[in-house]
Amino acid sequence: MTAPTEHPASDVPAHVPPRDDVLERDEQTSGTDTVERAAATPDEAQPYAELGLKPDEYQRIRDILGRRPTAAELAMYSVMWSEHCSYKSSKVHLSKFGKATTDEMKEHLLVGIGENAGVVDIGDGWAVTFKVESHNHPSFVEPYQGAATGVGGIVRDIISMGARPVAVMDQLRFGDVDHPDTARVVHGVVSGVGGYGNSLGLPNIGGELVFDASYQGNPLVNALCVGVLRHEDIHLANATGVGNKVVLFGARTGGDGIGGASILASETFEDGVPAKRPSVQVGDPFMEKVLIECCLELFQAHVVEGIQDLGAAGISCATSELASNGDGGMHVWLDDVLLRDPTLTAGEILMSESQERMMAVVTPDKLDAFLAITGKWDVESSVVGEVNDSGRLTIDHHGERIVDVDPRTVAHEGPVYERPYARPAWQDGLAADTLSSSAAQQHYPRPTSGDELRRTALKLLASPNLASKTWVTDQYDRFVQGNTALAQPDDAGVVRVDEETGLGVAIATDANGRYAKLDPRTGAKLALAEAYRNVAASGARPLAVTDCLNFGSPEDPDSMWQLVEAIEGLADACRELGVPVTGGNVSLYNGTGEPGQIDSSIHPTPVVGVLGVLDDVARVTPSGWRTPGETVYLLGTTRAELDGSAWADVAYAHLGGVPPQVDLAAEKALAGVLVQGARDEFVEAAHDLSEGGLVQGLLEASLRFGVGARVSLDALCERDGVTPFEALFSESTGRALVAVPRGEEQRLVDACTARGVAVLKLGVVGSAEPESGAGDAEESLVVDGLFTVPLTEAREAFEGTLPRIFG
Repeated sequence: MTAPTEHPASDVPAHVPPRDDVLERDEQTSGTDTVERAAATPDEAQPYAELGLKPDEYQRIRDILGRRPTAAELAMYSVMWSEHCSYKSSKVHLSKFGKATTDEMKEHLLVGIGENAGVVDIGDGWAVTFKVESHNHPSFVEPYQGAATGVGGIVRDIISMGARPVAVMDQLRFGDVDHPDTARVVHGVVSGVGGYGNSLGLPNIGGELVFDASYQGNPLVNALCVGVLRHEDIHLANATGVGNKVVLFGARTGGDGIGGASILASETFEDGVPAKRPSVQVGDPFMEKVLIECCLELFQAHVVEGIQDLGAAGISCATSELASNGDGGMHVWLDDVLLRDPTLTAGEILMSESQERMMAVVTPDKLDAFLAITGKWDVESSVVGEVNDSGRLTIDHHGERIVDVDPRTVAHEGPVYERPYARPAWQDGLAADTLSSSAAQQHYPRPTSGDELRRTALKLLASPNLASKTWVTDQYDRFVQGNTALAQPDDAGVVRVDEETGLGVAIATDANGRYAKLDPRTGAKLALAEAYRNVAASGARPLAVTDCLNFGSPEDPDSMWQLVEAIEGLADACRELGVPVTGGNVSLYNGTGEPGQIDSSIHPTPVVGVLGVLDDVARVTPSGWRTPGETVYLLGTTRAELDGSAWADVAYAHLGGVPPQVDLAAEKALAGVLVQGARDEFVEAAHDLSEGGLVQGLLEASLRFGVGARVSLDALCERDGVTPFEALFSESTGRALVAVPRGEEQRLVDACTARGVAVLKLGVVGSAEPESGAGDAEESLVVDGLFTVPLTEAREAFEGTLPRIFG
């Protein structure tokens, strides 16, 4: 996992002060800081603190080198030992994912944690690589470029595995919709995601959009990419073969993004320092599109031995990781790096995070063929180094040695902290503030009459977090390339991999920060359960997981406890469901409040992506029903679970109690029914139930194709012992709505019985009275004995919210 971990951002200046000012000042005052000079001047003061290093970390670098570091070495260690690149606060806990992966779970895993992205075998010689990463605080500082380069970065991770990117997704969380700054961030981020992804010609097949005040100064911009490749085309990031050449190709190196990894992933922003260059990278999607095609041709020609994309920490990261993963030795001549700005210092060149760059290892006999292909695509290339067996990474600039390090100490042997953590003092009080007590039910009255239930349903439907996301998704191209079988608003995004057989993959991502705030361990399990359920609802067999763990400061024991609980919960849930974590991301320091306070950071937000496989995408299951007369069934059991619910949030802005129970055995059984229903064609539509509960699911399934339904709650209330209000708004998990063709009902019941899944007939598709036929009656959702909602009214509520807020 490569973990962009960004930094808190309150009162952030237009451009964060880049730390290259520190590097340049050091070089200018002392001349070229060579290895020889560093050894001769051991007592010279160095700006390690300004570069984000602690005193003990700086001393450790000196101990490793046996001298003080040069300015260039200090730059490399500072970015590579940052939280962003080294996982120094989370590494010890992330190991639980590997320990949770059984031999059986590894059956389909071709490449796991530790590479640029995980690779999964999906059959017939095909493989899929997928990963989600964050670009959170760059997207607060510069929303458009932060989001755009976040997409570009995750796409290059996929390219570097040898795959063709085929789809992207975005998981977005913003502050309060009424805050004056929210529109700035929303417009910039959505435009950045769409502008970059659309220009690449990649369909955006789904994602998430959440508004909550906890994200006000810390928006979350997570991006996922999926790519396809044949098994034999897998490429890894290592530099092996003495004498092999190291080639830097793509865009030229410029001054943008210098220090981005270390600044945007550190503890504090500093005000008052003049900003010379932007620390947020500037992307060029058209260059990236050319780079994609160039890389794929290079792979096809078999002229690449190892490859690494340049993202966080730029050349510092690419050279040290390639060398560390390979034979352990590399020499680099920095003068041959192609520059957009000839005034860049050595430290700036090493730290620059300019986009659309790749680094390849090429055998000498294939170098001419490599350069011929890059030349064909008008992609600039330069040989900047050579693999050796020295066990050292050495870098020369203007004929002088400025770096001489063991690459492992830079890339993989940085600090590892076991940060203190403890259950927050406020956690018990939060859990005790439940809506289930009799006192709470008096203080927070529940709707009971049909009219009250109807108004509540429409209020939730129109709330920003439950309303239609078409204002966002209409700015994305969801069907470019012609292989998209499902996309938002369906439960999962589905793309075809093989045109001949129809083999395809489904992906869904989910997280509920409100649940995770109440209980981070259960919240992480619930995130996995929902994504797993969404993939199964599309008809796909869930196969593997990627994650993006967005949390507060690891130096706050409260936030660190949340992170540890979430990791352990997710690891346990993956083992129980039999789906391995293939890689992902950690984003820390997402907080602006005082440590130890209940509002010190964002809601803990473990975003979980699940990938599933469909043997034939022609049998994919949509989330809405289309055929009047089909039977609507509810699968699963409903309990009175309203703590952390959308109803509690929308009706009373209440957050307290405990999240819904998670029953992973029930989730696995439910998924089995949904997958079988798609494969054997006795389920025509399937929609999971989550936020907003049953009534939200019924309305969304009806609005999907404009066909209503008539249902009754009587049998449900009697069977599960819940009130009509609880039946409609509870967010019990392990549930789904399905529509079954006439004559196929028994097959569904038999499948549920065989797997122990509760099944209950709710009603029929189509809202006309049975004796009157379809006629000309307006389609509605009819809940017998309680209320009717015409779909025209529901659509106005559902689709009007975001355009009304954001224009």
